[in-house]
Amino acid sequence: MFLFLTVQAVENPTATEIQDVCSAVGLNVFVEKNKMYSREWNRDVQYRGRVRVQLRQEDGSLCLVQFPSRKSVMLYAAEMIPKLKTRTQKTGGGDPSLQQGEGSKKGKGKKKK
Repeated sequence: MFLFLTVQAVENPTATEIQDVCSAVGLNVFVEKNKMYSREWNRDVQYRGRVRVQLRQEDGSLCLVQFPSRKSVMLYAAEMIPKLKTRTQKTGGGDPSLQQGEGSKKGKGKKKK
């Protein structure tokens, strides 16, 4: 049985966000923008991108001691992505096109004679 904590999850992380977090801590990061998971049903550009992170030097030693595995990098990214400025900025009034007005209600209620 596996136990997954949702506290460590990040909703819809992008390849750019992962790149920003990893490069800020000093990891070598390369993003392949046109790669995507084969089972991803959504083909939008937003969902594309593969992030490659160098964990070890050519001699086999770790690049950064605090990241000995891919899991440690993913947990760090899950911790730091919600703290990015793009995630913490609040929008002012919202998008007016998303708000629905109380204009005419056709077909609702009694008909006037």
